[in-house]
Amino acid sequence: MRTWGPLTAVCLGTFMLLLDVTIAVVALPDMARALHASLSDLQWVMDGYALALAALLLGVGAAADVLGHRRVHLIGVAVFAIASLLCGLASGPGMLVAARALQGIGAAAMFATTLPLLGSVYHGKRRSVALGAWGAVSGAAAAVGPVLGGLLTDGPGWRWIFFVNLPVSVASVWLTLRVVPESQGPRGRRVDVAGTVAFAGFAAGVTYGAVRAGSHGWADTGTLVSFAAAVVALGTFVVIERRAADPLLDLGLFRTPAFVGVMMGALAFNAAAFGVMPYTSIWLQTLLGMSPVHGGLVFLWLSAASFVVAAAGGRLLHGVPSRITIGGGLLLIGSGCLCQAVLDSGSTATTLVPGLLLVGVGTGLVSPGIAQAALAAVPPQRAGMAGGAVNTFRQLGYALGIALFGTVLTSRMQDTLPHDAAHTLAGGGAAALRGTLSEHALRSAFASGLDVALLTAGAVAMLAGASVLVLVRSPRPGVTQPAPETLKETAARQG
Repeated sequence: MRTWGPLTAVCLGTFMLLLDVTIAVVALPDMARALHASLSDLQWVMDGYALALAALLLGVGAAADVLGHRRVHLIGVAVFAIASLLCGLASGPGMLVAARALQGIGAAAMFATTLPLLGSVYHGKRRSVALGAWGAVSGAAAAVGPVLGGLLTDGPGWRWIFFVNLPVSVASVWLTLRVVPESQGPRGRRVDVAGTVAFAGFAAGVTYGAVRAGSHGWADTGTLVSFAAAVVALGTFVVIERRAADPLLDLGLFRTPAFVGVMMGALAFNAAAFGVMPYTSIWLQTLLGMSPVHGGLVFLWLSAASFVVAAAGGRLLHGVPSRITIGGGLLLIGSGCLCQAVLDSGSTATTLVPGLLLVGVGTGLVSPGIAQAALAAVPPQRAGMAGGAVNTFRQLGYALGIALFGTVLTSRMQDTLPHDAAHTLAGGGAAALRGTLSEHALRSAFASGLDVALLTAGAVAMLAGASVLVLVRSPRPGVTQPAPETLKETAARQG
């Protein structure tokens, strides 16, 4: 127990928080019906979680260095469990979105402290084994999310995708208290509260603006104000980080082309690979009539391909430059999105399979190496900061992808459907429209909107892949791995 108990405790928390990124995807139509939720409500069910996780990851990691990694981790698990209970008990979309955001706060505390806790307990060969097991659990959580979500939604109901977190949280807390020792980061470090608030304001502003544009238009006053507030928050963040004694993110790192390329890749990766998935799930269930289980199984093509490629790639692609695996992987993801963008009123789920396989292969190439590429692009003393940044950009990309592609989807639908009908259909309300619009019109409109969203995602991935190939070069000798004495800092930021 004392040898592998800490790994088990940490992996339980990691599995939960990563599972909740995707487990709700196939439950969205059922949530919409039960809570009378609109499309924007559904977008925020997904984005509230990802946005809180992205906005707070760096700041919570710095706080954990000061307050203690185990203490912050336990607080995170407790917050996550309470939020999961509130999600399951939600009586309306507003309560569910708020609880999902609270879940994201707990997840940030768990994610930011996972690797520091492992780094403080395991050393030498055991550390390699522990990190390998943690990586496998991380990949498995993303892979089984849609399938497990479908099983729970089809079985006891969508609320159980949140209730299932409660016993796991209890087990995680019990194990952590029993076998995981406390650890802290470098002494004398200050928590950049102002920088955390400014970055959160930027992330929230730009995401809210993208979601609002879908319902009110890009020229709407509220949309423009939201984007303007995001710009102000970003400018404030830049000023704060330049003056901070212990910045969340050293802006000087962006003077390195390789670092810029990796961050662009991280942002585009989660957006393109996963940002259209919620709308594809709605299409599968509300237009094609698939059950949540069968809808979740469709995404198994992506998950299985990703798992196989990631597992085999570690051996077969050893020594291949990261610019090739990451840049090439993003190009494959882009190609996969373009291959799916051929839907029409008569399309079935099998139409998606070739594209999902390509996206899965690309994901299997990008996911294992993108954090290492970030570390290799910076000096060893900034390795921890780079690891945290790449995970922040990945989660922010997911949040922005859901917001942007949802807006693109509805904008295209409005070419053939009235404004309200387009939003009702995109939000899973096909049944309410079947009395006034033909099945052909509904399926044609949704397929057309999904095509444009997939084309946009493909273009994002292609552009990012080309940027990575151009900007990310072979690392300088001596900076491909962080120095041993910086490993704990690296772990604290990677999350």
